This record gives sequence, structure tokens and C-alpha cells, in this order.
Amino acid sequence: MSHRDSLLQAATLFCQSFASKRPPDEIFSHFTSTESNISVFEHGLPRLAPFLGREFRGREGLERYFKTISECLTYEDMRFSNYVVDVEMRKVSVRGEARFTWSSTGQSWDEVFTYVLAFDVEGKVVKYEVWADSGAAYLASQGKLT
Repeated sequence: MSHRDSLLQAATLFCQSFASKRPPDEIFSHFTSTESNISVFEHGLPRLAPFLGREFRGREGLERYFKTISECLTYEDMRFSNYVVDVEMRKVSVRGEARFTWSSTGQSWDEVFTYVLAFDVEGKVVKYEVWADSGAAYLASQGKLT
């Protein structure tokens, strides 16, 4: 299997496990076992949501990020497309779509988002970056999404 194909397969398996709401341990199994190398960062202003604009490092940070996300949000109909593989940098960018709901207010919105996944030489995620609609998340958290 080529490097490109192995990166694409690793990214696809990660995204499928997230989209199908697999248990956290299964999602975490896609990350490197070198815990100190793990980095999770969702772009946005930290004051808009507790998971934005903060780097979550290591296995503990990874678990804290996903716990925070699961306390704030639920999602339905998640799907991924437009995978772009950068073999030299060992990164994959992917477009995602889903319907999100802010749990405490029940307000929902349809969103398009992007993941950039960086992989180690074993095909495990070392860096997980997210670009999403932080404005919609904030408005939904305040019960002001129209």
C-alpha cells in the first residue's frame, strides 16, 4: 500500500469511527500511543465555547476535549468527503458535515467543518485540528440561534 493510500485509510477510519459515534476508547485508539505528542485544537475564540481556542495536549487533554464536546454537543448525520492527502507532511484534510445540537438549549444547526489530521509514521493521529462555525455554536449555547 502506498503512503498516500495508508494515510487516506487511517483518516477515513478515524472519521468513520467519529461519525458512527463509536465509544471513546475506539476513537482514542486512532491516536498515537506516544501520549506527549497528542495535540487537539479547535480554532475559535475561547470565550465562545469551552472547547475552542485551547490546545488539549496528551492523552489526558484528548480525553478532556472529547468529554467537554460530549457535554456541550450532540450530532446527527455526520459525513465526510473531499479528503486531501499531503504525503510529505503526513497530513490529511477532510470536509465534514453534520447537524449539531447544543445540549443545554436544544438549539440545532447544520454545519460544514474541516478536520486537519497529522499522522505519525505508524499512521496514528498526533494532531487533530478542527475549523467549524464557532458563531453558531455560541449562539446556540446562549439560546439565541434563529
